[in-house]
Amino acid sequence: MSITCKEELLNKQSEIQEQIKSYTCRVLICSGTGCIASGSQKIYDEMVKLCEDVDGVQIEMQKDIPHLGVIKTGCQGLCELGPLVRIEPYNYQYVHVQVEDCKEIVDRTVLGGQPVERLFYRHEDEACPHPDDIPFLKLQTRIVLENCGNIDAESIDEYLAVGGFSALAKALYDMTPETVIEEVTKSGLRGRGGAGFPAGKKWGQVARQPEKVRYVVCNGDEGDPGAFMDGSVMEGDPYKMIEGMIIAAYAVGAEDGYIYVRAEYPMSVKRLGMAIQQAEAYGLLGDNILGTGVNFHLHINRGAGAFVCGEGSALTASIEGNRGMPRVKPPRTVEKGLWEKPTVLNNVETYANVPKIILQGADWFRTIGTEGSPGTKTFSLTGSIENTGLIEVPMGTTLRHIIYDIGGGLKSGAAFKGVQIGGPSGGCLIMEQLDFPLDFDSVKKLDAIMGSGGLVVMDENTCMVEVARFFMSFTQRESCGKCVPCREGTKRMLEILEKIVDGKGEMSDLDQLQELAVMVQSMALCGLGKSAPLPVISTLKRFREEYEEHIRDKKCRAKVCTALRQFHINPEFCIGCGKCAKNCPAGAITGKIKHPYTIDNDSCIKCGACKDNCNFDAIYVEA
Repeated sequence: MSITCKEELLNKQSEIQEQIKSYTCRVLICSGTGCIASGSQKIYDEMVKLCEDVDGVQIEMQKDIPHLGVIKTGCQGLCELGPLVRIEPYNYQYVHVQVEDCKEIVDRTVLGGQPVERLFYRHEDEACPHPDDIPFLKLQTRIVLENCGNIDAESIDEYLAVGGFSALAKALYDMTPETVIEEVTKSGLRGRGGAGFPAGKKWGQVARQPEKVRYVVCNGDEGDPGAFMDGSVMEGDPYKMIEGMIIAAYAVGAEDGYIYVRAEYPMSVKRLGMAIQQAEAYGLLGDNILGTGVNFHLHINRGAGAFVCGEGSALTASIEGNRGMPRVKPPRTVEKGLWEKPTVLNNVETYANVPKIILQGADWFRTIGTEGSPGTKTFSLTGSIENTGLIEVPMGTTLRHIIYDIGGGLKSGAAFKGVQIGGPSGGCLIMEQLDFPLDFDSVKKLDAIMGSGGLVVMDENTCMVEVARFFMSFTQRESCGKCVPCREGTKRMLEILEKIVDGKGEMSDLDQLQELAVMVQSMALCGLGKSAPLPVISTLKRFREEYEEHIRDKKCRAKVCTALRQFHINPEFCIGCGKCAKNCPAGAITGKIKHPYTIDNDSCIKCGACKDNCNFDAIYVEA
């Protein structure tokens, strides 16, 4: 049924709200990529099977899968603790759920309303029955992610039930395109893709162009290793992002839009496709939206996985069917973007912020975050930290709060060493910067960038030279090769870093690294090329002694760099079994049975087979 006016939208929202309230119990199963990988599809199938004939739990077959009663949600945030199951109306949050737990959940909770306490998350030996009892979730401020994990990710009805498309109706019926742009500009919303350019200013530039054919494009490429924020939004609440794109299209006068998603996000592609079809069926997308005469059509483009296609001009070239390579600017995308027409290009998180801004106003949005960076920021929290997952916090939140209060500190009580922010094009922040606010302007002053929001926490067992080499290897491999500074500069930098971790570095290499980094940063064609040296610049500045140890002492203090490791046998622990010698592929271990063996480090190839095969912890590594 097509919704043709604002009143019909309100009636539909009320109708679905009453329908959902009529259910005695709802089982919300996390079906984000992380939990699917942990086996949540099996949990879902088992729950459906167990609940089909149970009084009080209704399952309506309105699609190819049941979507009320037992539903698939997007990412619930606690990625490391999946599969995750939440039971309404009791709001019990279960973690590490297995198929064999399903019957007990149905018998005790679904039918009896009693918790299965052994499945609760535990914080300092205290059970946390509800999501708000878990520090990781309680300490967040969710705007973009407010529906993720709480609604059916594949049902537009559930989005309508929580007020979905109310912002679109307000924009179309109560605001002009100009006042929409004014409100977004006043809010101070900055692009969440990394550059932090004011969204309202960009929209205004497109709206002022004399060319009347315009496009709205969403960057869902998200190529940073360890980043999964945009993917989680597209999987868990695609409707909010789509609503934001429709509002943007209305504001700038565009009738066509494109969502560029990397092909490695099949779940995002699937759910976006479903969301677009459902929105079109309801008259919320396509021709004559909500009976207002406004037209907007959305298309999905799948990228082939090129990191450079996260850059605006390379992304639009890829949509056009050309090789994804950046171009010289000006003209900028707002003037000549997709098919040389004025184009609004923002990322998933930026568009997902728009509905709330339109509904609750720019002044409300500015009460969150900092003066220069209002609102919240989503981060993927990974690495050597107790609680990994997806978080959303106000701009200006400190690293200390994120790592220790939300993330639960470092694993096994290890000492903090640094955090890589902004992915392979970002920088490394250290202990002295834990209390700096995380916002666009503050992070830039620390030789880093916010990027799309990846946070990789590193402990004392991390080699910072190897970290720089890893990220440089990624950016060099992903360089499109169009400009010489990036193509050749990153290659030379990688060669020097590989030389250092192999124990063949010279002190002069450090000066050359610095010179190359400055050259690439100042002369590369696109933003990705310019930011490629940041991991090297920040680690050279903050961990120079580690570089010098690799060169001068042939030592890796973290014992990570294979070429610099030395294996030794402790004679006090060695019983002379000879197992290490039998498993040494280089024949570097000699000795007699029942007598301590020895390792010839000149012959040793550093493979670690001896240590792996010793049952008595007699072999240790010296850096």
